[in-house]
Amino acid sequence: MNNGKDLADHAINYGSSHQVKYIEARYVEKREEGYTTRNGELFGAGITPTKGIGIRVLTDGGVGFASTAKLTQKSIEKAVEDAIKYAKSCNRQNPIEFSEEKPVQTKWGVEVKRSFEDVSVEEKQEYLVKMDKQLVENFGKDLPNRMLMLSLTSENKYIVNNEGSQMKVSLSNPILHTFNTAVAKVGTEQRFMGKGGTGGWEWFEDEDVIGVVMEDNRALVNAAKNATDMKLGVIDVIVSSEVAGIMAHENVGHPSESDRILGREGAQAGESFYLDLLDKGEMGQIKMGNPEVTIIDDPTIKGSSGFYLYDDECVKARPRELIKDGMLNELLLNREFAARYNIPSNGSSRAIAFNREPIVRMANTYFKPGSYTLEEMVEDVKEGMYMKSFTEWNIDDRRFQSKYVGMECFYIKDGVITDKMIRRPTLELTTFGILGSVDAVSNDFENPHGTCGKCDPMQGVPVWMGGAQLRMRNIQLGGI
Repeated sequence: MNNGKDLADHAINYGSSHQVKYIEARYVEKREEGYTTRNGELFGAGITPTKGIGIRVLTDGGVGFASTAKLTQKSIEKAVEDAIKYAKSCNRQNPIEFSEEKPVQTKWGVEVKRSFEDVSVEEKQEYLVKMDKQLVENFGKDLPNRMLMLSLTSENKYIVNNEGSQMKVSLSNPILHTFNTAVAKVGTEQRFMGKGGTGGWEWFEDEDVIGVVMEDNRALVNAAKNATDMKLGVIDVIVSSEVAGIMAHENVGHPSESDRILGREGAQAGESFYLDLLDKGEMGQIKMGNPEVTIIDDPTIKGSSGFYLYDDECVKARPRELIKDGMLNELLLNREFAARYNIPSNGSSRAIAFNREPIVRMANTYFKPGSYTLEEMVEDVKEGMYMKSFTEWNIDDRRFQSKYVGMECFYIKDGVITDKMIRRPTLELTTFGILGSVDAVSNDFENPHGTCGKCDPMQGVPVWMGGAQLRMRNIQLGGI
């Protein structure tokens, strides 16, 4: 990395000679490797190495970003000049400022026992073939279409700025996705599932990923064969960590992003209904749901898909309590939007590649566990449903009106989860409707993987979304 590090340092010196207020350089070496099988046959494979430097400048009240994959002194100086030019051309009526943050000099990374590069291509492909064979052995013709996708990403970063921060980072993300189709009584049922974290090749065995895939497809086949249509009307609903997690991510995490609230992201990935709320009240005084609800976004969970200890602006990461005891408590902030609120950044800035600008992102968003066991939540339900997994979701651009369609869903009668399965029940609720109906939260914690998409050009970052299970009272249930 020495050449890249030296060039990043040179970018800072060169930019500083142009009297800019702030300049950062982010050198990234990244290796992306992927394999896909369809019904046991290799469908796609590739290894993509990239390296380059991204330059971000704050000057004359504007921010400019430029990048280059040409690692020469001349190209770096050109990128710096371009970033300065872009920043000066903004001509903003309201100048951009960055929050003041303590400079850091640090090094952190992910523990890897067996790097992806040390594993042969043949072993990686055989892993997927073996998984597919087990699916066939377990489910046969009940699972006629099977797509397995293996994604292995490793990267080394060096980030430096003119405030004195220097940071070296090493990351490694193993991810497995399945997209499978099961034969149903009428038509088919499909399921897209992801399992991910941080670590090396050893992660797949440590996490028993093949076992997880078998169990997930067992549930898919069971739902396809046995779920029946039911019209239940208003009932109590218990949702698993998987369903609670997608709600936490979509209904709370995204509207908490300060760049959505204050408009920058509006034309790209959507706005936030929080804007109206913050016009009427102060943080900590706006009720979002019942006191049982606390939702946290935490990058510091070791082994998680969204793990990091410092963000891409060299700000120390920490858990962010987005909703605390039912009240709106904190937003996701980078340095630009923290300055708008006149508070420090909470370390929410990430970029997916050297040629992408760091923006406000989630990491691992979840419902904080409560005090109930699942059995205790169920025993107080006279008639209801346990939604263990979902197959489809949708939400509006302001992250308020949402829809979640269940896959593995069981009928609850007189405090017992029965074997009777409900076909594709639909929860159509506003964010207030979800958070305001929760009266019990389980004491367990699970961590489904996801990829969070945002920005244009698109930046898809790995995240966890999960936490506890929830009991929601008096829900109007729809169905397909």
